[in-house]
Amino acid sequence: MRILFDQGTPAPLRKHLLAHTVDTTAERGWSTISNGDLLRCAEEGGYEVFITTDENLRYQQNLSGRRIGIVVLMATSWPRAQKHIPEILAAVNRVPGGGYEEVAL
Repeated sequence: MRILFDQGTPAPLRKHLLAHTVDTTAERGWSTISNGDLLRCAEEGGYEVFITTDENLRYQQNLSGRRIGIVVLMATSWPRAQKHIPEILAAVNRVPGGGYEEVAL
């Protein structure tokens, strides 16, 4: 599965997603693209899951009709996130295309 990390997503999480191809918005040169355009670029780029820490994404963007699954980590802290790796992995594997999952940290 192709996964895109938004800015703020803890980079060390990538080491726990070895079964997937993971890129960051910075690596793609998409750091300055706004969320609506970023989701469109991610879908056009063949990404299946977008992982973000933007808790307001669902309120700022119209997510209906999206093909990409969105997983929102409810904190940016790696020490907090690493305690919830099983829940994060489950959300990544469970979120359907166009779906939305929040992971409480």
